[in-house]
Amino acid sequence: MTGAPLNIALIGSGFMGRAHTLAFAAADRTFDLPRSPRVTILADRDLGTATAAAASLGIARASGDWRETIADASIDMVAIATPNLLHAPIAIAALEAGKAVYCEKPLATTIAESEAMTAAAAASGLPTAVGFTYLYNPMIVLARELIAGGEIGEVTAFRGIHAEDFMASADAPFNWRCEPDQAGGALADIGSHIIAMARHLVGDIAAVSGRLHTVYPMRRDARGADRAVTVDDQMDAVVEFANGATGTLAASWIASGHKMGLAFEVSGTRGSIAFTQERFSELRLYRSGPGRTNGFTTICAGPEHGDYGAFCPAPGHQIGYNDLKTIEVKAVVEAAAGLPSAAMSFADALAVERVTDAIRRSHREGCWIGLQAAWAGASAASISS
Repeated sequence: MTGAPLNIALIGSGFMGRAHTLAFAAADRTFDLPRSPRVTILADRDLGTATAAAASLGIARASGDWRETIADASIDMVAIATPNLLHAPIAIAALEAGKAVYCEKPLATTIAESEAMTAAAAASGLPTAVGFTYLYNPMIVLARELIAGGEIGEVTAFRGIHAEDFMASADAPFNWRCEPDQAGGALADIGSHIIAMARHLVGDIAAVSGRLHTVYPMRRDARGADRAVTVDDQMDAVVEFANGATGTLAASWIASGHKMGLAFEVSGTRGSIAFTQERFSELRLYRSGPGRTNGFTTICAGPEHGDYGAFCPAPGHQIGYNDLKTIEVKAVVEAAAGLPSAAMSFADALAVERVTDAIRRSHREGCWIGLQAAWAGASAASISS
């Protein structure tokens, strides 16, 4: 650590709040960071909840008012791990208060909110980051390098899916993920990850044709009341990339048997790359060529693959989800220090939200939706540090 400490206010103490806390602490011990991240205050929906969570996580101060927390002059960065509905008001207020912002995905619940957040970030000139954690996997970094380096030739197709089964049963209860005003549904909740992955590996998406499907139109909530479900259980889309490649994207939270089935195959004129998050320390690479034994090679993550080496000196020993979050935090801290960074900015996340919105529009209108003007504008507005 070479610079002044980076004082962080964490807002939200659920699963992602805990993941943020662990990642900030681990990153400070795993990497030589330009600034030492310190979560100095935790805010939640009320003081009692915040106090109990802060004590369990080893955070010195607690608050039941996120507005009070943002106004604290000692804070350099606000980390947002709240329900989606609060992302926009907290992020905009934090930027207006002169704080850098690290926000979980999705960026916001509507395109209008996402655009307002991105505009506030651009006006402030402050660094922003969004938690698309799976992009920081050393195997994904390798896949991107192989594609960019022409190892599989010109990309012709991307086939991607994010499949989980936590809502597969009709008895799974109605929860916040089923709320439209929380940007609920499989498309927004987990589909954003495969959209981000497609853009990260292949490039901007120029047009989409999508369909949404609600398999269970009613679910029972925690109080035993039947609630109408107006969000999607599954999403399927055909896409065209700006570089001419085509592809398919799918998301489902009712895919029985899949726990973390974020998977893709990228096909090219000279080979292919295949990956699944359920075996995320492996990447499968195929190079075209003659021979009866020609086929996919499995590459196991090792210390020669970027940030993997910071966790383990031996290949094939694997890293975990919290390690990916730790690598993400490294990028966030680098962005906050004004250094070149792999962090996904608000502008990057807005481009993902535009694709999400286009898929919804395509479903409603029954036609292809073009995005070229939108992605060109988003790219120009990028404020990645």
